[in-house]
Amino acid sequence: RMEAKDGSMGFDFGGVYDEVKTNAKIRYTMDDDRKVSILFKEENGKTRVTETFEAEGENSVEMQRDGWQAILDNFKKYAEAKGK
Repeated sequence: RMEAKDGSMGFDFGGVYDEVKTNAKIRYTMDDDRKVSILFKEENGKTRVTETFEAEGENSVEMQRDGWQAILDNFKKYAEAKGK
């Protein structure tokens, strides 16, 4: 389950990994059959993470994009803190 820190919204999240290539990509299918692809690319000693997802029909694409971006931003903070 994924939820906002303040508990204002949340959703169940599950799926099956379709492809995992260490340090390169992760592809998975969510429980509702939508596909997600995450690519990792080294750029100047840092890692660029590009995530592509199939949007669902209940919420606007912009809202979904902002939500996924917030998750990536939190992951960035976590990863950078662990690297220190």
